[in-house]
Amino acid sequence: MNSHTPIPPLPDGRGSDPNDFGSGSTRIVAIDTTSEFGSIALIHDGEVVEETLLHSPDGFGHVLFPSLAQLMERHGWRFDQVTGFAAGAGPGSFTGVRVGLAAVKGLAETAGVQAAAVSNLEAMASLGTSELRAPFFDARRGEIFGALYDAGLKAVRPATAQLFATWLASLPPDAELMTPDLAPFLDALCGRAVTTTPRALAGAIGKLALTQLQDPIILDANYVRRSDAELNWKDVR
Repeated sequence: MNSHTPIPPLPDGRGSDPNDFGSGSTRIVAIDTTSEFGSIALIHDGEVVEETLLHSPDGFGHVLFPSLAQLMERHGWRFDQVTGFAAGAGPGSFTGVRVGLAAVKGLAETAGVQAAAVSNLEAMASLGTSELRAPFFDARRGEIFGALYDAGLKAVRPATAQLFATWLASLPPDAELMTPDLAPFLDALCGRAVTTTPRALAGAIGKLALTQLQDPIILDANYVRRSDAELNWKDVR
């Protein structure tokens, strides 16, 4: 399907199925469109029901909602049964971040539920095993997006955009390096061990969202740096 599909309307009969929820049960729909390798996931009571990788170099406007509808249909989920929505907040593609956040805001406001905007770097760090975790990925322009977290996912150093060699030299030697694509950094790493993270992060985003749900109207992106358009506009002034 190549045309944009609008947000599906919510059916009548909210809560009419007695098997919809148990006591305190949560159902989270998570979306990540911050890079060309996006993903969607369903999380039930903190466990990933299914996570699907979406590779769409030309954007997600035409594939996101059809793919999400198919995923939910496979598991018998309805939009009116969802207790919260989550999106990757970046850093990443400016357009991709906006697409995911707009989708989640619209879905949550339509359903009358809360939503979360979760840092992609925090989601990566949640997959680590060390006391200090340093997720990073290619930000282009010769830079990386990176941050440093402790095992409780508290940001020891906030997200930044820096030259990889500069950022790497600033890290504690025992920090667990984490990235989805090691190839661009092999020479600079000089043999240092790196944990490869999955490209699909929606499952991790959905799990973290359980403690970050809020009014969807106040969700915000984590761009870290200005867009190319902003930089070019400044350069020509």
